[in-house]
Amino acid sequence: MEDDYYVSSEDEEYYDDEDDRQNMELLDYVENDDSLPPEVPRSKVIPKESLLAAQKDDVQRVMDVLSSKENHARTLLIHYRWDVDNLLAVLVDKGKDRLYAEAGVTLVEHNSNVSQQLPSEVMCGICMDEIPAGQVTLMDCGHCFCNECWTEHFIVKINDGQSRRIKCMAHKCNAICDESIIRNLVSVRDPNLAEKFERFLLESYIDDNRMVKWCPSVPHCGNAIRIEEDELCEVECACALQFCFNCLSEAHSPCSCQIWKLWCQKCQDESETVNYIAVNTKPCPKCHKLVEKNGGCNLVTCVCGQHFCWLCGGATGYEHNAESIAGHSCGRFKEDEEMTLEQAKSDLVRYTHYYNRYQAHIDSLKLESKLKQSIQGKISHLVEREFTRTDFSWATNVLNRLFRSRQIISYSYPFAYYMFSEDLCKNEMTAEERTIKQNLFEDQQQQLESNMEKLSKFIEEPFDEYSPDEIRELKIRILNLSTLVDKLCAKLYDCIENDLLGSLKWTRHSVASYKSNGVEKASELNGS
Repeated sequence: MEDDYYVSSEDEEYYDDEDDRQNMELLDYVENDDSLPPEVPRSKVIPKESLLAAQKDDVQRVMDVLSSKENHARTLLIHYRWDVDNLLAVLVDKGKDRLYAEAGVTLVEHNSNVSQQLPSEVMCGICMDEIPAGQVTLMDCGHCFCNECWTEHFIVKINDGQSRRIKCMAHKCNAICDESIIRNLVSVRDPNLAEKFERFLLESYIDDNRMVKWCPSVPHCGNAIRIEEDELCEVECACALQFCFNCLSEAHSPCSCQIWKLWCQKCQDESETVNYIAVNTKPCPKCHKLVEKNGGCNLVTCVCGQHFCWLCGGATGYEHNAESIAGHSCGRFKEDEEMTLEQAKSDLVRYTHYYNRYQAHIDSLKLESKLKQSIQGKISHLVEREFTRTDFSWATNVLNRLFRSRQIISYSYPFAYYMFSEDLCKNEMTAEERTIKQNLFEDQQQQLESNMEKLSKFIEEPFDEYSPDEIRELKIRILNLSTLVDKLCAKLYDCIENDLLGSLKWTRHSVASYKSNGVEKASELNGS
């Protein structure tokens, strides 16, 4: 591991003064390497008021390609979960007829004045009444029923939550009804339900679309996020919430969604409390209350006055010495009970180890979040000292790098807890392989952790009180260390994705890719 990256200590030549030319070259290197060009956002923020416009853009795109009506285009998009690319791929592979048929869209369109071609009265196939031709409706599939029966059918389906794909009433007909007809008939009977139908159609753009999801902020910010490519990514909404687009939890890489869900459940339920009770308490044989031993003697006394043996839990008298309890012997302890107790102790110790380190970094992240205001204060102080021509954006960029690396380190502990347990990956690797991979992971984790703490130390220095030369020297140190931390983060992700998760045969876990610039901030839909 030492061959991969060179980390200089304070007493080595790296921190010694060098000539101006060497300092400028080093400064240019770290600035160019750390200040990566911003990536073009592949995710978009869709405010609630822009949702209809976003939906219409996709509908219009399909209408232009297929020369279809709006309701047909929307029905096709709902069927293909608003994936325009997939819809067009089916069109190329299977043709237009098959595309329409699979979505329940009928290509045969009838004359809008069809009621004038019908006899004066038509028998409705549902209520079996003779209905005037002006009070019946013919769908594209060719089935004709009275408006009352159609309306009842639509109302039932809308109330049942099936408004996005309401099928024709005819037996074994899979054709989807024209949304404009649904809207017109329902609005006559119940205008509020017609509005509900419109809202369901609009929300289909999010609920049925794997590439668009509501921001999970609480209270809800009203924004939706649309991504362009990979669902397995982390995004930042305009409300500043960073979350996993796949599972809608907080951004949790390098944990997979499955591992993060298990960890959250483990931290929230009472399983570890139960483990603690099993390891550290025993029930009184008389009143059955739990008793915790507070001394070294194995004869304990409950508050009810009952004496019992801590080793076996059996009731005893009070007479005892340092070696035994009078009239009591519990040398024949059951092996299975002993193994269960030892396993509970081992599990508790292991969980506590990972949880304490995870929580320590989460607490550090909360404390370091106050640094942003402190850094801004230092920059303002330097401006007052007439450093107006100096760009101090490097300080805030490095601070963001520190926040991101701290998040990665904190989430790496839940990952390690499950990755190297015998439960999640029990049959994936031998004990020897598990040990080798765990050592590899922990080496890289430790390298990142060590350099991240150094970065945290440097960024907290009172550089607003330094001279120009001291600020310049500190900048070189910080930017070089920030670049190293970035590379170590990328290397840790590579180890997780390829050496650890990539080697699994029976279980599949995927993590969001590492982004050097941090979690991607979604841009406004209009490009602003």
